Order: sequence, then structure tokens, then C-alpha cells
Amino acid sequence: MRLGGQVFCSFDDPELWAIAARDAGYRAVNPPFGVDSDEVTRRSFVNLCNRHDLVIAEVGVWNNPLDPDPVVRSAALDKAKACLQLADDIGARCAVNIAGSTGPRWDGPYAANLSRDTFDLIVEQVREILRAVKPTRSCYSLETMPWVFPESPESYLELIQAIDDPWFGAHLDIVNMISSPRIYFDNAQFSQHCVDILRPWIKGVHLKDMLLRPELTVHLDERVPGDGGLDLGAMLTALSTLPPGTPILLEHMNAEADYTRASQYVRQLAQRIGAPFEE
Repeated sequence: MRLGGQVFCSFDDPELWAIAARDAGYRAVNPPFGVDSDEVTRRSFVNLCNRHDLVIAEVGVWNNPLDPDPVVRSAALDKAKACLQLADDIGARCAVNIAGSTGPRWDGPYAANLSRDTFDLIVEQVREILRAVKPTRSCYSLETMPWVFPESPESYLELIQAIDDPWFGAHLDIVNMISSPRIYFDNAQFSQHCVDILRPWIKGVHLKDMLLRPELTVHLDERVPGDGGLDLGAMLTALSTLPPGTPILLEHMNAEADYTRASQYVRQLAQRIGAPFEE
């Protein structure tokens, strides 16, 4: 496993940026530029990562290919294709997006998100993206979410089988699929279950914590690793069975101090359980 997270350093000096990533304990990074980057920037970034032994984890798309507005939907698909091309150009493990949503909020919960028609549309869209780019190094993937496909390891496997393309990979966020108290309390077994089902396809992972608050009806809140109630030791044990070099990324923290604290916590925990991150 290779730990990654946000690098709090400008990319104006790429060498200092890479040193900051290594000093933070990271061995996996995301490109600090987007699809509008030029060939020189892309090539220099790849050389920098090779020199500092940093795995390029993912290129994030983060838009809504399911948007009800066909113009917005088309633009979202175009960006997804451009992001996959960027990922393939720089050798990232994957380009990752969410499937989207059928309502006005790009990542919002709507009943139609979980309909069979939406499932079939996601299959068609992913196939379209892969046909357009024809990647040779990087997979396209969808981050797991609580209220749109893939919302469970089983539905992810169903998507993989329906899309039926070796360049569609799985992106695993276990916390995003913990959507009930039962799964929350059984999270150690659930982590292993997710990895067991999706292991051959997993290209990247997001690592977080979660807390179930004692307020009706149900409040499941994301937390900095170590501040929640999940068995992150069990999660790391399950993730340690993935191929060497698999990027495990910390996310959704606003302050460098939180990333530092989270990085130290998960690295020490991984060491204690006998599944250390690559240093």
C-alpha cells in the first residue's frame, strides 16, 4: 500500500512540491494540474514522480454525467474523456468520477439514481468514454457512493460485468457505502467483504473514518481517521491484500494539520497490525 494525500505546497517549484509530498509521508500523489495542462508539464511531472518514487494515483473528474440538462451532460462526458486521456498520458492508475445524479445537485440523493434505467445509462456512458479514449495504461473508474450506483460491492461487480471492458476498474471508498447502523457496526467484516468481491479490479482507494451520532433518525458523519468509530485496523488489513503499490488516499480535510495527524495515525496503525505502508 502507498499512502497519499493533499500536498500543501505550490507546484511553481516542482522539486519542492515532490519533497513536500515525501516529507508528508506520501508515496502516492495526484497531479496538481488539470486537462488544460501542456505536454511539457505532463512529461516533467512524470519524470519528477519517477525520480522521487511517487505513484500517480488518480485524475479526478468530479462532475455529473447524469445531469438532466443534455448540454451539461454532454460537457461532463467530454471532460471525463479528457481526464481519462490525461490519466493515460501520465500513467495514473485511473481517472475517477462519481456516476453523477439525476437531480440538480451533482452528487445529490434522488430516487431515480438507483433505477434500472440509470444503471443502464451509466453502462452506456462508461462504454462511450472508453471507446473514445482507448486507454492503454489507465482505467476509468467510478467512486462508490451511498445513493447512486455503485452503492455496494455487489452493484459494482454487476457494473463491471455489464460494462465488460478491461479498462474499467474499481475505485473503492468503503466509508461511502456505510449507509446504515448495521453496516456501521459490522464495518470490519464489511471492509473485508468489499475487498474480497472487488479485489481483481481495485485501482485506488479513499480512506476516511465515520461516526454514528446518537441523534434520531440516523446521522453518519465523516471524520478524520482516528476520530470516528470504524475499525480502521480491520480496513487496512483488508486493503493490505491488494497488489503492492495500490494507492490509499486521505481526503476531505481542510487543514494541513489534519492531514498530518491522519497520516501519522494510519501509518502507525498499519505498522502495529503488521501491514505497513511502503516508505
